[in-house]
Amino acid sequence: MASPVRYAKSGDIHIAYRLLGDGPVDLMFVPVWTSNLDLYDSWAPVARALEAFTRFARVIVVDRRGTGLSDRTHGIATLEEGMDDLLAVLDDVGSEQVALTGFNESGSLCALLAATHPERISALVLYASYAATVRQDDYPWAPTPEERDQQIAFMIEAWGQEDFAFILNPTSQDDPGFREWSAKWQRNSVTRDALPAAYDVLARTDVRHVLPLIRVPSLVLHRKDDQLVSVANGRYLAEKIPGATYVELEGDDHIPFLGDWEAIVDEIEEFLTGTRRQREPDRVLATILFTDVVGSSRKAAELGDRRWKEVLDRHDEVVRSELERFNGRLVKTIGDGALATFDGPARAIRCACRIRERVKALGLETRAGLHTGEVEIRGDDVGGIAVHIGARVSELAGPGELLVSSAIPSLVAGSGIEFEERDEVELKGIQGRWRLYRALL
Repeated sequence: MASPVRYAKSGDIHIAYRLLGDGPVDLMFVPVWTSNLDLYDSWAPVARALEAFTRFARVIVVDRRGTGLSDRTHGIATLEEGMDDLLAVLDDVGSEQVALTGFNESGSLCALLAATHPERISALVLYASYAATVRQDDYPWAPTPEERDQQIAFMIEAWGQEDFAFILNPTSQDDPGFREWSAKWQRNSVTRDALPAAYDVLARTDVRHVLPLIRVPSLVLHRKDDQLVSVANGRYLAEKIPGATYVELEGDDHIPFLGDWEAIVDEIEEFLTGTRRQREPDRVLATILFTDVVGSSRKAAELGDRRWKEVLDRHDEVVRSELERFNGRLVKTIGDGALATFDGPARAIRCACRIRERVKALGLETRAGLHTGEVEIRGDDVGGIAVHIGARVSELAGPGELLVSSAIPSLVAGSGIEFEERDEVELKGIQGRWRLYRALL
């Protein structure tokens, strides 16, 4: 997001925003009430997804009143003030009409603006949004007032800590990169003293009566197994907004920039322009590498929680640096191990060996397994039988050992890498018997 921060005046309040791209459609992304424009490009999934929108739109990203780089002295805006702030930004950039995109609680603000000022809104897009925050007779899936109070109390207590990552996106809680980024995002958005008043406003927000009054073209997106905001909310919004298009996506991630984020971009692009870009192939040939720390439970008990976390963080730094050196891509960390992909097995073998040697200085021992095969691309993740084979090969490796499947040796002929043949084995859940080889490097 290499674009300057700009400021629009809304009364006496300065609202910070950035412009990305120069596409034919104006698209305003309205974040949840906590954000910081300086941090959008500090985490690759967010930067990558926002960049994807610029292929068809001029993207306007804002920090809402009371948060991030916007003025904070007046606290969170009411819905009416929030509408004034967004209109002030549109006036400042000279946008006569904009496609308004809301996420989570910002969906309520976007819905109200679309109903109140349809002349300024070309389309409304709601992702993982809801109409009411507490349970009503016709809204039985929302939490009770007591449950809501408990949730708010916990969020205030956890604010700014990595444990809050579980609330933001339960399926990514084991990703240290996401945990670190989300904690930094919170701390740089607002301080804890601002939270009680803000949550009081949010807890009383209810736009159910507004939905039937929306007359602009509307798209409602929701992931089927979203663990934070039930899919029932998305279905309700689509049912109540006249003529709304509803798309229920696969996945359980709440944050739109995680999981298969390209599907979200594609749906919005088609809704706004009538066409969608041809997706990149979702199946490719890749070398799968699994690494794992041997005896991690014992080591953790020896070192204690605090020291073990420090050692594990250092291990993760080693993994990331070596993957970058050998052109590997970290798919995700798995406990005290990692899953990565490479476009060539020789680089994957050399990378695994470098990781093995470097973590010895930390008092750790690793094992690793490799397989080359066709993988399914699922957003930032990978899947398919090849991934399962790589995992099973890794499980059979001993301390300090690098095992590879029979697909590997013939692909690295002439590389100088030698192998020691092992017995044929059965891989759990995989048909047939497999010949494994120990890499001698």
